[in-house]
Amino acid sequence: MPAVDKLLLEEALQDSPQTRSLLSVFEEDAGTLTDYTNQLLQAMQRVYGAQNEMCLATQQLSKQLLGYEKQNFALGKGDEEVISTLHYFSKVVDELNVLHTELAKQLADTMVLPIIQFREKDLTEVSTLKDLFGLASNEHDLSMAKYSRLPKKKENEKVKTEVGKEVAAARRKQHLSSLQYYCALNALQYRKRMAMMEPMIGFAHGQINFFKKGAEMFSKRMDSFLSSVADMVQSIQVELEAEAEKMRMSQQELLSVDESVYTPDSDVAEPQINRNLIQKAGYLNLRNKTGLVTTTWERLYFFTQGGNLMCQPRGAVAGGLIQDLDNCSVMAVDCEDRRYCFQITTPNGKSGIILQAESRKENEEWICAINNISRQIYLTDNPEAVAIKLNQTALQAVTPITSFGKKQESSCPSQNLKNSEMENENDKIVPKATASIPEAEELIAPGTPIQFDIVLPATEFLDQNRGSRRTNPFGETEDESFPEAEDSLLQQMFIVRFLGSMAVKTDSTPEVIYEAMRQVLAARAIHNIFRMTESHLMVTSQSLRLIDPQTQVSRANFELTSVTQFAAHQENKRLVGFVIRVPESTGEESLSTYIFESNSEGEKICYAINLGKEIIEVQKDPEALAQLMLSIPLTNDGKYVLLNNQPDDNDGNPSEHRGAESEA
Repeated sequence: MPAVDKLLLEEALQDSPQTRSLLSVFEEDAGTLTDYTNQLLQAMQRVYGAQNEMCLATQQLSKQLLGYEKQNFALGKGDEEVISTLHYFSKVVDELNVLHTELAKQLADTMVLPIIQFREKDLTEVSTLKDLFGLASNEHDLSMAKYSRLPKKKENEKVKTEVGKEVAAARRKQHLSSLQYYCALNALQYRKRMAMMEPMIGFAHGQINFFKKGAEMFSKRMDSFLSSVADMVQSIQVELEAEAEKMRMSQQELLSVDESVYTPDSDVAEPQINRNLIQKAGYLNLRNKTGLVTTTWERLYFFTQGGNLMCQPRGAVAGGLIQDLDNCSVMAVDCEDRRYCFQITTPNGKSGIILQAESRKENEEWICAINNISRQIYLTDNPEAVAIKLNQTALQAVTPITSFGKKQESSCPSQNLKNSEMENENDKIVPKATASIPEAEELIAPGTPIQFDIVLPATEFLDQNRGSRRTNPFGETEDESFPEAEDSLLQQMFIVRFLGSMAVKTDSTPEVIYEAMRQVLAARAIHNIFRMTESHLMVTSQSLRLIDPQTQVSRANFELTSVTQFAAHQENKRLVGFVIRVPESTGEESLSTYIFESNSEGEKICYAINLGKEIIEVQKDPEALAQLMLSIPLTNDGKYVLLNNQPDDNDGNPSEHRGAESEA
């Protein structure tokens, strides 16, 4: 016998759109069964009515046959034979009337009554449970809407507790009604098969008994068939009893769960947050603007699919695209008087949608999942392992380090212009000796603020405003030709993304740059800041210039002589930083570290900065400058190749600045 489709009771509490879609199939099936049962009952009642009418007709016929002799015919000769014959026929009709009466009674008991009981009991029960389930669902939605509007003020803790209890009660009530409704729909799949066959068995048995004297062969032929049908009904009955017992046990097990399952945000103290998710699904409140200052919130089911955020309203067959998550940024936001809100921002910086989760755990897991998806981890061979590795790296960055310890000697071309000696071997610059590594507190003061946007030092800002031409107050200039670059012996461009900057206490060791890198990455991980400003870093023999890649406007300009320390990360080769020494109005000097992520290796940027500094030094001596220029190879058109290895872009292809050269 084919298997019967059924609803899974375990999905009753989740109440997802997929479960609702499957439930709608069962409801449609129940509605179709109700319509068909009504039509079938009408047909059976017509048969019963016809059979009952046959009883009355045969009874009347018998009386009419007996009443023949009472008729006063003028020509009544030979009526005795007719009367005797009619009396015989009357007896036959009376006997036939008894058979028709028995058949009508049997049809009423075995054909019409079972289908009426099936309609009045099973179909009515399903319809009633459907109404109760709808009322419970509406009550749960109203309580969740009331819970979602709870304020964040502490003086409303009593109201929050009452509303939480109300949500738990509504959710439990919905769960109980859905379990009963699902059980009834599952049982209906078995009962409808019996309900269709039992009436016909009664009808067939009645007809066989009616025609038994004249249809012995027909009766024998039907007996075996009816016997098999009866066996099938019996087996269905046994299977129904077993399934009903199984559903009762499962229902008891699901109802015995902890009350915290129904209470939202029950683990607010120490939620177990999974930060390695690459896909997520669940209900969220979507903020919709209804006017200039008015907004509404709609509770919808969201899920991720590949690099997309999908939304599926109740009743919908499939979900629709809401937001492309590739290269987007996500962060927690304060939104009106609602808790657990976060905002998704598009790669071009435009503000996207604002969503609200029902708990702190859901809020942080959604943020982590969207962040993991935005990095396109799902395109890797083992996205789960990549997500775990990235989050472990972030956790290590957040972990405080009181002492650097002894680090391995690096091939990074970091330069300490005051305390270390340098040597050039195979086009790589490595320190000959490393001084004692200071403590973290000696490099950066605890609690030093981190700037995540590019901001010029104060003196740089003042210098730009001393001139007669108008200067952008945000540190951007309109100089697009860069005349000092045209006269420079070195000109190299790199694609970089600004990570952050912070004030430091010393520039005597590259360890200050490593510590700044650690603190900047840790701060970004803690505050869920994933958006970065992309710029073009132009290295010349005079300055370091940050240029907007779209407008070609200079964002920041640092004199190369003010760069006192620079280094690339020892493990993540694309991280690079440098220390800027800037005089202040008080006569003292301030030190700031700038951290970048480059499309190419950070050592290439350090190499260019070191070469620029060497050019500055040798420009004081024309002979040394000539020897330095002779050591750099020439191209076919007579230009100097300043860097043997040029930066590549993200895809591993040569960037647009490959082969940067300078006029001799």
